[in-house]
Amino acid sequence: MKLINSLYLSLFVFLIIGCKTSQTAVTTDYNPSTFEKLASMEHVVSIEKKDLVSHFDENYEIWFEQPIDYNNLSKGTFRQRVLLGFENPTQPVIVELHGYGIGSGKAGELANHYKANQINIEHRYFNNSRPENIDWNTLTVENAAKDQARIIDAIRKALYPNTKFISTGISKGCQTTMLHRRYFPENVDACVCYVGPLNFEREDPRVYEFLNNVSTQENRDKVKAFQELCFENRASLLEMMKAAGKEKDMSWEFGVDKAIDYTILEYSFAFWQWGTPIESIPAENATAEEIYNHLISVVGYGFFEEKAVEGLQPYFWAALTQQGIYGYETAPFKEYLNTEEIYKFEWAFPEGITKEFDPVPMQEIQTFLDNSAEDMLFIYGEYDAWSATAVELEDDASKREVYKFVQPKGSHTTRIKSFSPETQKEIYDIIDGWLKE
Repeated sequence: MKLINSLYLSLFVFLIIGCKTSQTAVTTDYNPSTFEKLASMEHVVSIEKKDLVSHFDENYEIWFEQPIDYNNLSKGTFRQRVLLGFENPTQPVIVELHGYGIGSGKAGELANHYKANQINIEHRYFNNSRPENIDWNTLTVENAAKDQARIIDAIRKALYPNTKFISTGISKGCQTTMLHRRYFPENVDACVCYVGPLNFEREDPRVYEFLNNVSTQENRDKVKAFQELCFENRASLLEMMKAAGKEKDMSWEFGVDKAIDYTILEYSFAFWQWGTPIESIPAENATAEEIYNHLISVVGYGFFEEKAVEGLQPYFWAALTQQGIYGYETAPFKEYLNTEEIYKFEWAFPEGITKEFDPVPMQEIQTFLDNSAEDMLFIYGEYDAWSATAVELEDDASKREVYKFVQPKGSHTTRIKSFSPETQKEIYDIIDGWLKE
């Protein structure tokens, strides 16, 4: 606020000086800078000019004061981080709706292709946009969509009143983009959504069906055989995980003994999600160290380790209450686990609070896609495990310019550039048409 106040004071002094010396001078219209236009926005508490990145002429970090709960303003506010890459007010504006925190202000695929302006909006309660004490019941998809609409409206009014806006997001960011579009269909002109699930249950069973049918039987057998190899070497892998925990100061809320089982069960989902080469799977005679190294290279520690889970707590809350996730089938490994019960993520709720899953928001997205959505484009990878719950479109969706493209054998890293030149042209022709309308 001090920064903005000092800016206005400088402008006031400038105008006073100008008035005192302009008796014989010819007055001209004052053209405020990008910074000054941003400073005029409501609900902004801080603006800082940043080092240039990508093709942008100017880069800014902006903090907005946002209601914790739009339905109950007495709950106070939190600060939400936004990065702006300003290029030119005549160029399109690409709005990156992040499902998590913001990594950097570098141009994404669309902003880079069109040499466009870019707005990055950090999701509420992630990274720097996280209040000290979170009221978890205010982390709803509707509140998040209202955050984004408020920011987009403010920046459009200040800088881009006559410019086309396209929202986009990846994975949970794709869910965020779908939800924003459903709640505020007129807030942007079009959407490009990458590799995002549309889950209808907390543990959506379509994931199990997908993992049992993805790729070829031979490749699926190799993945399962490796998981069995892990369970057969479980005692050695457990000791390695304990050693890694001690070395890297890692801990697991449900204990390292359970963590090794979850890690082995996660392997098949992560393997297909990230497009791991089938030839990288260790042979049956591999050493325990080789088995462990491969397992961790695919799954990592960041999904179950206690500090990582704390950072991801907003993700788990959203997944467990409205946006859905998956579980792990244990029946194929009953001889090792002595159970057929689905392993779930309920342990990932914040301490002392749980909540029933509400399927309505995601069901409403499907109804929206089936009946009234316009100018939306979805990108998926065929082998990506999250494609198990990819959006399904009606046959006539293209009449409303709603499209879906699936990259054969593609993974969660699938982008427009992943497709053949012919398909890339088809996709960009659609987006070009939205920008010219």
